[in-house]
Amino acid sequence: MPSGRRPRPAAVLDNDLTRTVLNVVWKRREISRAEIARDSGRSRSTISDVVGRLLGTGLVAEVGSGESRGGRRPILVGFQDQAGVILGVDVGATHVSVILTDLRGRTLAWRERAHPAHGDPKGAEAVIAALGEACLAEWNGERSRLMGIGVAVPSPVDPASPDRVLERVLPAWRGHGVLDRLKTAFGVPVFVDNDANLGAVAERWWGEAVGIDDFVYLKVATGVGAGLMIGGRIYRGATGVAGEIGHVAIDPGGPECVCGNNGCLATLVGTRQLVDRARALLKHFPDSALAGSDPDIRAIEDAALRDDPLALQVVNEAALRLGIVVAGVLNVLNPSSVIIGGSLARAGTRLVRPLREAVATRTLVDSAAASEIRTSDLGERAVALGAATHVLVAALANPRLFPSANSA
Repeated sequence: MPSGRRPRPAAVLDNDLTRTVLNVVWKRREISRAEIARDSGRSRSTISDVVGRLLGTGLVAEVGSGESRGGRRPILVGFQDQAGVILGVDVGATHVSVILTDLRGRTLAWRERAHPAHGDPKGAEAVIAALGEACLAEWNGERSRLMGIGVAVPSPVDPASPDRVLERVLPAWRGHGVLDRLKTAFGVPVFVDNDANLGAVAERWWGEAVGIDDFVYLKVATGVGAGLMIGGRIYRGATGVAGEIGHVAIDPGGPECVCGNNGCLATLVGTRQLVDRARALLKHFPDSALAGSDPDIRAIEDAALRDDPLALQVVNEAALRLGIVVAGVLNVLNPSSVIIGGSLARAGTRLVRPLREAVATRTLVDSAAASEIRTSDLGERAVALGAATHVLVAALANPRLFPSANSA
């Protein structure tokens, strides 16, 4: 680069040391140049030069003075969480949810709408666009600060073809991609991944698994899937289908699954199956709070939290079946935690207690003892938040995705 010319931020950020410094500032929130130099093993002058160039991008700023260690008080630099915003989308079988976050995972806006996304991809696409626009309107910031969209889908996603879902799982989506359409509508990069994977990402960054490198996120909703976090990274397998534990057959004589097998886990503990089971049990529990009603999954969960016998039987049966598969996962992977997300996680200890018992009888003592089973605290926004975080992770690895890096 010719002497005297100020480098463009995009070029500045295409540098390993600069990326490292940016990530350190993001993680520490506020830090002095001297601390960065000490932690990185680089000279203060080198770090000062990198920080100086980063200041020009708007991603970091000088935010005050730190504590003195005998000399002048150091000037702190801090990551600017409001430098960009991200849309995260959760496409469920029967709903679409959209979250808008800042660069620290804070919710700026949230929208959700019931929609049969499983069988209507074009309609789902329109709902995504409408809810995304509604979130941006509520935030009311500069549209140029939108840096990307993350989309979670209830299907395996092949990293080599991220714009295509598994047609056997979502047959109506045959030949229907989402990347190009959303890119055109919003003018930003779009990242797609499996919903359970992105639930695991949310837990790793903001939830129960902060600081944990090896854990399993189990999403129990319309279907059942697992996000496998190994060594701090999502394990996707060769073609993106790792973690599809909903298609582990546990009852060869059970109902037929979309995958072609019989008695898969998802055919026994998915939302629809649990509701059907509760309806079938109504005649045996005339005093249940659910008697005389046509319960949905939320009503069953609410009743279980009130220790209703019918609802507890439904949850206990689900826990037993989940335990069979979770035990296998523990024996194979030996994770430190299993985190339950999705709608059934609302049952809390009513689900976790029998699940732990089912697992304990089917695992090696060491693998069971090493794994803590608990429910997620992120609630219904977990997967959408994970989708937004997916974009943040990509941007911290490639800072040119940040809008301020391309507009300065």
